[in-house]
Amino acid sequence: MHSYFIGIDVGTQGVRVILLDETGRTMGSSEKVFPLTPHSREEQSPALWWESVMACLENLLISVREVIDLKDIKAVSVTSTSGTVIPLDADNEPLHNALMYSDTRPTGEGKYCREIAERSHPQGYTGFNASSGLSKMVWYSNHFTEKAADIKTWIHATDFIIGKLCGDFATTDYTNALKSGFDVGTGEWPLYLTEHLPLRKEWLQRVVPSGTPVGRLLPVLSEQLGLAQIQVIAGMTDGCASQVASGAVRPGDWNTTIGTTLVVKGVTTREVRDPEGRLYSHRHPEGYWMPGGAGNIGADWVSAGFADDLPALAEAAANLIPTGLIAYPLLQQGERFPFIAPQARGFAPENASREGTFTANMEGVAFVERYAYEMIEGVSGEEVNAVYTAGGGSNSDVWLTIRANVLNRPVHKCGNVTGAAGAAIVAAAGSHYGTLTEAAQAMTRIEKTIRPVPSLVAAYTQQYRSFIHTLTEKGFIAGPVPVIH
Repeated sequence: MHSYFIGIDVGTQGVRVILLDETGRTMGSSEKVFPLTPHSREEQSPALWWESVMACLENLLISVREVIDLKDIKAVSVTSTSGTVIPLDADNEPLHNALMYSDTRPTGEGKYCREIAERSHPQGYTGFNASSGLSKMVWYSNHFTEKAADIKTWIHATDFIIGKLCGDFATTDYTNALKSGFDVGTGEWPLYLTEHLPLRKEWLQRVVPSGTPVGRLLPVLSEQLGLAQIQVIAGMTDGCASQVASGAVRPGDWNTTIGTTLVVKGVTTREVRDPEGRLYSHRHPEGYWMPGGAGNIGADWVSAGFADDLPALAEAAANLIPTGLIAYPLLQQGERFPFIAPQARGFAPENASREGTFTANMEGVAFVERYAYEMIEGVSGEEVNAVYTAGGGSNSDVWLTIRANVLNRPVHKCGNVTGAAGAAIVAAAGSHYGTLTEAAQAMTRIEKTIRPVPSLVAAYTQQYRSFIHTLTEKGFIAGPVPVIH
């Protein structure tokens, strides 16, 4: 007998639905792509999301019904973009398209929300900007005053799909509510949201930990899909869902995703209060904390300048490490994590070969990752015990080797690290396993582990010191950070 769990991921460019069994084995999946346009970066149709979700669910279930009994599917959960919000009317219909996290129109409101939060509720989350849900709620109230009078509830992208599945639109989870102003430490919506901002208390949702059962699949959907009235489980934001899918869910576990940007997320026993605002903390469903940060540096430089001959470059890089060269392959101006430096600009080593520059760039990103973990240990007072990794950068064996030796820690490459898989694990946590930790331990896997080599560690320690010295000279950072070992 097997049990199965559905994970739904509604992203900026499409929907993905996956079915996992209780061991994390993928039984099937279905996807639908959205065209990405300037308008869709600002607003998208929730109705289109739902149509796409239903199409993917139907395709998925058709593809698996010959190999599993659909009655053994136990639960479903959802993940989507952080900061995307929708105003609903009294009939739970959108009053407006979803305001996307990538919508930059609420820049002024983001600054205002941050100032109000820092003055009125500094112990809560204060890092509001244009991408935050709260900023978009305020922007909408300021620009659509008459329509705002008809709002019943502000919800997040995840909540819309959960509401369509079970009928409950009034519930959200800690990870989605954070950037809408919810205080995950006290478990309350702060008073400043309604006393100093154009919001009403009745607009704000009930907030529960991710993995909490919210309801059951509506009878009409149960009949249409051929499913039992399976449990619908409170989900989480896409970044947190990917962290869960990596298996980094226990205190001391951390995940680095190197995609377009460098994203670091982990678990601590205590809330991390970073006075410089490089890190912010979600709340773990088991009471721990899930701090994280995202930089502007990442792997975008690969596609921008090295994509045409990657296999040859990777082969050459394996014979060049460590290069002793100093590079910082930042394509845009300004860095936000693991240090804040609006003036930062990328640089490459002078007179280096193409192969040497490629290799030095990988080393440079690894040095930034090391700096991030040193900063995290210094700010949190807790050790980084394990580093899991995902994203396009984790597909390079030579880059994994560089990173393991720069970090002087084993680096675990994860399998199936997607938001949809994370949502399926959350569904299992709330319906089959006792905790998220148990579900992740049972349903995630490590594809390979790269371990450091003493000779490379020693060489990279010297090169890292040169990297830090260079960034200090350029004024990007103040210098090395304290390290706990």
